[in-house]
Amino acid sequence: MKQIGLFFGSFNPIHIGHIILANHILEFSNLDEIWFVVTPHNPFKEKKTLLNDQNRLYMVELALKNYPNMKASNIEFSLPQPSYTIDTLAYLKERHPSYTFSLIMGEDNLSGLQKWKNADVLIAHYPIYVYPRLTETTSAGKKLLELPTIQKIDAPIIELSATQIRNMIKENKNVRPMLPPEVFDYLDGSSFYK
Repeated sequence: MKQIGLFFGSFNPIHIGHIILANHILEFSNLDEIWFVVTPHNPFKEKKTLLNDQNRLYMVELALKNYPNMKASNIEFSLPQPSYTIDTLAYLKERHPSYTFSLIMGEDNLSGLQKWKNADVLIAHYPIYVYPRLTETTSAGKKLLELPTIQKIDAPIIELSATQIRNMIKENKNVRPMLPPEVFDYLDGSSFYK
């Protein structure tokens, strides 16, 4: 039974922080693969700052080509929008009945987890790997960390954000160290985020 970790995000753009975290989780968990699920539209985010879905997917594919246990997934592109994690999981389970799926999320997302569609079902049926953030965990988040399905991973804290990277690109600052080389080259030759 293959164990798949799902790392959802807009990856706008994908950066080295995402890859460092995914690699750490692969090395220190029982997951066989991590799928980077590129979300077309997060119900909690404004759509206007999002680069086109295909461009973001392509950047994830470029970034992961040297990591055989990490894959780009466009599964949510064909599902109704906005995408809800529980619906995506049900769809994946149906398509891959022999796989088990887990979620990967930042500790900052824990406090809002109860507001997610069918959060109780999600928490009861899917293991959740939580990576640390610098922000203080809310009491609701701390309570969730006590549940047997939720496991905090002792991963490095990486405070790199795609927003910060987009702003730096707009200001013509050097973002090369923050991006996988292939992604940097792709963005450097484009007008994206300018």
